[in-house]
Amino acid sequence: MTEKKQCKGLLERLRNGETVICAEGYLLVFERRGYLTAGAFVPEVVLEHPELVRQQYEEFVHAGSDVVLAFTFYAHREKMALIGRENDLERLNKDALRMAREVADQTGTLMAGNISKVQSYESELPKSGDQEKVKEMFKEQILWAVEAGADYIAAETFHTFSEALLAVEACKECAPGKPCVVTLAIQRSIIDGKPATADGVEVCEALNRLADAGADVVGLNCARGPATMLPILEDAAKKCKAPLAAVPVVYRTSEKTPTFMTITDPMTDKPAFPIDLDCVQCSRTDIHNFGKRVQELGIKYVGLCCGNSAHLTRSLAESLGRKPPASRYSPDLSKHWLLGKGNKPPQAILDSMSGTN
Repeated sequence: MTEKKQCKGLLERLRNGETVICAEGYLLVFERRGYLTAGAFVPEVVLEHPELVRQQYEEFVHAGSDVVLAFTFYAHREKMALIGRENDLERLNKDALRMAREVADQTGTLMAGNISKVQSYESELPKSGDQEKVKEMFKEQILWAVEAGADYIAAETFHTFSEALLAVEACKECAPGKPCVVTLAIQRSIIDGKPATADGVEVCEALNRLADAGADVVGLNCARGPATMLPILEDAAKKCKAPLAAVPVVYRTSEKTPTFMTITDPMTDKPAFPIDLDCVQCSRTDIHNFGKRVQELGIKYVGLCCGNSAHLTRSLAESLGRKPPASRYSPDLSKHWLLGKGNKPPQAILDSMSGTN
């Protein structure tokens, strides 16, 4: 048996001024790799190819993640019923959590349980759906995470303040004493000229109310890329009382298309979401610059959501001055045949590349 490596807890690190990186984005990782269906976006891969999930956990840690986030996003009862696998709900959650705990113990990282928005809650707006039913879905996943030894719970991608509040309440009831990180996915709603949740609560007010309800870390994840998440974070950094989280999607959103659900293919002007997002992917430099900016804002819980991959997590880690194991293989263009200093390719090759011959 591999010896468990010790590590400091989430809140201790944040109190000490340390930055915690949490790599996310498993759904699109496995959709791109051909092990998960776009549309339902249910993590069946946990059951069908657990070795790949474990490998992805390890790969994100190798790239610089301080947290192994259990791949239980969209693994709640409603989503599992959508694909006819509700009977596999408990097994999927427990397997994902067990592997996450094992990798965290082997690598000296934190392990987080993960819960996410429930579609039926949002579809019932403004009635807010059956709140108790949704809360029970959260609670059963949280209890499995506690049983598996999660260090904290990450509750995320809530379009509405009211559902995020339910998640906080469920965390406090089922995981007392464990930190709770709660993040909102902000779409295009505006209240009094400021970004707001889908149920009409201005973002900074929503974050402060979630903190008052017991969330230990509050912030934003998903929906927006760095360019359109940062302006909201800049305001939140001035007004929010709890530690902030910043976990964008890695796509080039803009003022015209502020979320990756609205972004278009620059060649065709057709919607890119969800299967043609490759053409609007952030570069490594985009992510490096994002990491620098959130550090300037004093935001200490950071990560990358949909579209993430190991090389982008490494760029984020390196922007913080870190050298994770993957940095051994960071680019060294001094050895490149064309770009290396002092290299002089044949003139015929240069002429061919420039189109002058």
